[in-house]
Amino acid sequence: MYTIRPVILCGGSGTRLWPLSRELYPKQFMELGTGTLFGKTLQRVVGLQGLGLPIVVCNEEHRFFAAGIMQELGIEAEVVLEPKSRNTGPAIALAALAARENGDDPLLLVLPSDHIIEPAAAFHDVINRAASALAADMLVTFGVTPTRPDTGFGYVQCGEEVAADLFRVQRFVEKPPLAEAERLLKEGGNLWNSGIFLFHASTYLKELEHHAPEILAACTAAWASHSRDLNFVRVGADAFASAPSTSIDYAVMEHTKHSYVMPLAASWNDLGSWDSFYDAAPHDAAQNVLVGDVIARETQGCYVHATGRLVATLGVKDLAIVETADALLVMDRSKSQSVKDLLNTLRAGSRCEANTHIKVYRPWGSYEVLVCGVHFQIVVNEKAVLSLQMHYHRAEHWIVVSGTARVTVGDEVLLLGEDESTYIPLGTVHRLENPGRIPLEIIEVQTGSYLGEDDIVRMEDTYGRI
Repeated sequence: MYTIRPVILCGGSGTRLWPLSRELYPKQFMELGTGTLFGKTLQRVVGLQGLGLPIVVCNEEHRFFAAGIMQELGIEAEVVLEPKSRNTGPAIALAALAARENGDDPLLLVLPSDHIIEPAAAFHDVINRAASALAADMLVTFGVTPTRPDTGFGYVQCGEEVAADLFRVQRFVEKPPLAEAERLLKEGGNLWNSGIFLFHASTYLKELEHHAPEILAACTAAWASHSRDLNFVRVGADAFASAPSTSIDYAVMEHTKHSYVMPLAASWNDLGSWDSFYDAAPHDAAQNVLVGDVIARETQGCYVHATGRLVATLGVKDLAIVETADALLVMDRSKSQSVKDLLNTLRAGSRCEANTHIKVYRPWGSYEVLVCGVHFQIVVNEKAVLSLQMHYHRAEHWIVVSGTARVTVGDEVLLLGEDESTYIPLGTVHRLENPGRIPLEIIEVQTGSYLGEDDIVRMEDTYGRI
């Protein structure tokens, strides 16, 4: 018998899915109408033979997204926080060190958090067969049979078959140009690299020691000073930041002599681009995918996604159109892989649209920008409380729209109802709390010389953000 500990990697920012996916609200945590991709990944592992406690590795900025989804689904996991994104090589190293903490050596099933794999039974069958055939020194990746010459995926070439459907890796091919992708597809024996792996925790650490010792050294030093905060595991920030930002493929899989591949006999989609969203969704008679409030006339082969406003199309073909409250993307669907280049342009111009939506989620609820940098709508969940804080550069006016607010202003505690308001002078310690059972909605008006979100000094915080 064996124990499998799923390692769910949540560090990606979904750059090719802008403007829906943002750095501070990436695609794996977005509600897509049928749940979140992260939630589906958690649910997918339920029922695996020998299932142990999952390990979730996510960016510190996203920890409350992960925790909230886990709580909603009633699924427990060990959540390891990355102080800084360093790619999959170091992230999996942290998971391996966490799995080895008590001297155990489970199998690690490494799963990206943004895939669709159906049906679950077929996925379980492949993983269980790979686990049963796995020797101590093997590192297994899972490949997907290509359906088209795609330049957005890496490829794995199958070598000698060593067990039923288990092959030595002949070579890895990084995302190829179109002509090379067409040749690989015609040649046969080449699979898309799914980014899913299975190996013993000790085996991965041993391979890191041999092929990427600087990653192992940095992650070992970071883990040596780890601590537990609420339900999260924090590691040494400076030590982890010193790790090279390298994928598991570059760090280990392309160099080791012990890499194997098993075909993933299930429907798979990594939802990494708008073109992949188009492929995965049901199409209408004109081969369009229409999401939200969309009217399409003389429109063919388009992906149109409206989140808040009516989007109307007329006389267009093969486009991806994605609307959010603060941005609109219109592009040829064939350019899906280039969205990240567009996003780099936004970052170079310090555009806030690259990182955040107008609506920003916090562990206590959310706030939404009504007038840039001045007016906000704040929603506080039932029984939730913001940090005890003060600002050096701004004062705030709070007006209760609905619900009940318990407000601390200096030494005074106020209970405010609908249409009541209060004023928090600059430099005054204050706190907002929802003591009721319905969401509290307030309008906040800020005044002052500087209105940035980094002008917050926290004295107390329920969520460990001091």
